Amino acid sequence: MKGMNIGIIGFGTVGAGTYEILKTNAALIARRVGMPLNVRRIADLDVVSDRGVVVEPGLLTADAEEVLEDPRVDVVVELVGGLDTAKEFILRAMAQRKHVVTANKALLAECGDELYRAAARHGVNLSFEASVGGGIPIIGALRKGLAANRIQTIMGILNGTSNYILTRMTLEGLPYERVVEEAVKLGFAEDPPTLDVDGTDAAHKLVILVSLAYGTPVPFGEVYRAGIDRLTPDDVRFAGEFGYRVKLLAIARELGDRVEARVHPAMIPADHILANVNEAYNAIYLEGDFLGPNLYYGLGAGREPTASAVVSDIMDLARQIRLGRTRPMPPLAHAEEPGTPVRIQPMEDLSTAYYFRFSAVDRPGVLSKISGVLGENRISISSVIQKGREVNGSVPLVMLTHEARESDVNRALSAMEGLDVLTDRTVMIRVEKGVRHGQA
Repeated sequence: MKGMNIGIIGFGTVGAGTYEILKTNAALIARRVGMPLNVRRIADLDVVSDRGVVVEPGLLTADAEEVLEDPRVDVVVELVGGLDTAKEFILRAMAQRKHVVTANKALLAECGDELYRAAARHGVNLSFEASVGGGIPIIGALRKGLAANRIQTIMGILNGTSNYILTRMTLEGLPYERVVEEAVKLGFAEDPPTLDVDGTDAAHKLVILVSLAYGTPVPFGEVYRAGIDRLTPDDVRFAGEFGYRVKLLAIARELGDRVEARVHPAMIPADHILANVNEAYNAIYLEGDFLGPNLYYGLGAGREPTASAVVSDIMDLARQIRLGRTRPMPPLAHAEEPGTPVRIQPMEDLSTAYYFRFSAVDRPGVLSKISGVLGENRISISSVIQKGREVNGSVPLVMLTHEARESDVNRALSAMEGLDVLTDRTVMIRVEKGVRHGQA
């Protein structure tokens, strides 16, 4: 029985996991796809380090050309990461009429349009299940299972490192810096974990999800992102007193001819299912016009879950090749692009509720000064917590607002910089509206 031949470029954590699954479950995979899957070449600059898996002699090479130029390789699996080199490998593989599987979320988010067009031009598949959510099959769900629905809302915890940090801050009251230090020591976070904690990683993943939902590439630079590095245990505790949990959320919402697309810390009701996604787990909450609310949950990173997603793409390609399909599915699963490109709503137009933590001097009239500035900018107060305990000469004054416009909030915070009653920068957290309490 003729098999499908695979070339892997990049033999780090995920590459080694991919090879391990293909070898360990070879018989199971062959039964399910109808033919054997053969790894012909594995390219990596380091061909001597132990990856925890025994590689057949002759497979490893330090030269990626041996994968790209081998006429017997049907599918190239790109797992080197980064932008320029990875993009070159993918484009060259496509030009050789080789199908491509990748886990490269940054490349898809920032260069997706070029790659999707190249796949269509050369008549090959570009598959990327592992790019979002690790082993969570969210890409396949959007491309196939949810294809009959107009996706109205996407709300996700898409970065396990940030979620681990916020979980420890919430459940144990630990400061951000200490949790990050421990996460690095335990191997849960890079050193430093910049792209995880500043929202970039989650924004890359959100761009891919929005592109799939609406069938057109989304400019990465138009997606607002903010990180968790300014949050304190006090903010997490005050959120709890108001009945909320703080999560780093990736949010997209259809608004007529525009789409919200943003990543930032947000307060969500403590009884919402996403509020109870803890540790390094990911979850993606979707609402479709006919589907209603739907939740996808699991480990969002790591050798085995991510490799599992890579192999699922390889198996899908094998099924197509065995059945003789010559026209691949478009990468974004839309046969035709929408007549009007998706427009991302400017962040200034966002309307939601807000949490503010002010550091104020302890004297009469402070609350009236702050509320006066808010009122001048059309922001009304919903709840207030005022603690009398001084910390370094200041007391925390915490507020929740009714729904307000982001542009008004920015103007108010700017005006407050000149108030003599405030001793530090104000912390602002958006309170996510429109979530369904207690539901998935």
